[in-house]
Amino acid sequence: MDNEKIENLLNLSLNSTREERERSSVLETGYSSQEDTWEVIIKFSGEFQELLQKFPQIRGQELLYQYALLIVPESMVDIVAADKQVAYMEKPKRLFFAERNVFCNLTKDSDQIKNRFVNRVEENMVLSSTQFSDDTGKGVIIAIIDSGIDYAHPDFCNSDGSTRILELWDQTLNRVYTQVEINAALQAPTEQQRYELVPSRDISGHGTHVTGIAAGNGRASGGRYVGVAPESSLLIVKLGVAKTNGFPRTTELMAAVDYVLRRAEQYQMPVAVNLSFGNNYGGHDGRSLLETYLNEVSSYWKNVIVAGTGNEGTSRIHTSGRFPMQNETSVFLKQKGTTSTASEVKSEAIPATINNTVPQDIQLAVGAYETGFSLQIWKSYADDMRVTVIHPNGISSSEIRLEQGIQRIYLEGTELLVYYGTPLPYTVSQEVFLDFIPSGAYVDSGVWIIRLTPGRIVEGSYDMWLPWQGGLSEGTGFLYPTEETTLTIPSTADKVISVAAYDSRYQTLADFSGRGYTRNRTEIKPDVAAPGVDIIAAAPGGGYDTRTGTSMAAPYVTGLAARKMQRGIVQGEDPYLYGEKIKAQFHREARPLDVRREYPNPELGWGILE
Repeated sequence: MDNEKIENLLNLSLNSTREERERSSVLETGYSSQEDTWEVIIKFSGEFQELLQKFPQIRGQELLYQYALLIVPESMVDIVAADKQVAYMEKPKRLFFAERNVFCNLTKDSDQIKNRFVNRVEENMVLSSTQFSDDTGKGVIIAIIDSGIDYAHPDFCNSDGSTRILELWDQTLNRVYTQVEINAALQAPTEQQRYELVPSRDISGHGTHVTGIAAGNGRASGGRYVGVAPESSLLIVKLGVAKTNGFPRTTELMAAVDYVLRRAEQYQMPVAVNLSFGNNYGGHDGRSLLETYLNEVSSYWKNVIVAGTGNEGTSRIHTSGRFPMQNETSVFLKQKGTTSTASEVKSEAIPATINNTVPQDIQLAVGAYETGFSLQIWKSYADDMRVTVIHPNGISSSEIRLEQGIQRIYLEGTELLVYYGTPLPYTVSQEVFLDFIPSGAYVDSGVWIIRLTPGRIVEGSYDMWLPWQGGLSEGTGFLYPTEETTLTIPSTADKVISVAAYDSRYQTLADFSGRGYTRNRTEIKPDVAAPGVDIIAAAPGGGYDTRTGTSMAAPYVTGLAARKMQRGIVQGEDPYLYGEKIKAQFHREARPLDVRREYPNPELGWGILE
């Protein structure tokens, strides 16, 4: 039997062949073929050094609240996981930026900016300095964990040309650059010499733009495009290591959060942390180690963590369904003591058995040139739900066995790795994981059918997720998708402020914005919504560009949080204004976007912030 202290995906990866890992889009993440080692996340007890002494073959980094990142030889993963100090182990997941597109790149020419975009910005009322009070974020750190920053951009420099960046940790270079080093680079006579001193660059421009929204001071535009907290100090982390092929991982994110929180405490400054990315793997119930870690560190020092909900709202990456019961009214009970329909949860279900065994067919279109993808099915462990996969040409697999462990199915030119999980220490749900791996170059295209045949059904509902839409070929997705529960992880974490996007020009929800609630409906997500359509902010090279996505909505709220922390903590009006207290104030201050909606709701949470 597989180790139940190890998550399902890692168990599957350990039991797959090297060839299967190489051809899979998810199994190889965290594995080093050169060293034959796995990078893993653990929750542990006791002293971390004691764990390292027990296993001299492993190396690792201790994080806050007894989490750690380990490099473990593959032959020892089961042994380490079985140790009494290790509570649970996960493999890392790839992260993706929550951005829709880049419409254009503007130069530093203020006339060009004015002629082409001033009307759009004035309509959005997002980056106009006139909307802000005297609160500027002074005395507060804004931590941007992203793709890096153009540290030479005037919007991140003081009036004397010195940097506002306290430290820049470039994970791809494995180097932390101090404020002194950055200032020395800024004084270099040429750009070449500047980047010889501090070679960190923001290739995609995503991190630069996000920082500009949260904290740009508008110097490059003569004060026209000012971020929300323009006098805040900055901690910047460029995510990723060279071997990740451009995709940072959850392990690098956790290390980055640990770093900025510890550094903020050393600087004795409150910190607002921005996370404008996510992934789609997990139960979307806030129970992965990444999410529980973020929940726990939210109580460390004086911080608030903000994340975008992702851009999967109108994509075809999620679907859900439910088997009917004999007595529907007896299955879903209202949470004790509540009356709001928004607070309804799937509570204790009264066991029942359906009369029929009529299956439900989920249609999944696979586009041409799909190199591989995974599919997750999440359901109640109390439900017996058998899975059959039908190829586009009509060939059907046998029913997948209801037993833990890896199963292999071959249908024409596609191999399916199937893993039936069991409830694990951090989740009560059951996962059925299917990895579609091409025998040749591509997965067989056409409409596949995932057939769910009910046995004994107690709760009856199920959810399915595909990976991030941008990682799939055109044409791949569920034919009948469900827009709800399309939040990306880690915006599903309880104590993270989850931010949806709306279009401030037309006062409408941005159709792409990830929707709530969490899968188990115990948490109302998102928390609030902010402007996220056609937002102008800093771009590498000293100019500006306009971008769209919840990546742009999140830093708006991060900046607002920094301003609140300035007034409360720095100016002494409320020394405890951080964490959940800021979230509560945002809930109170949010206004309805559409009075016809009930608030809170899965699209906008408690409402919009302006």
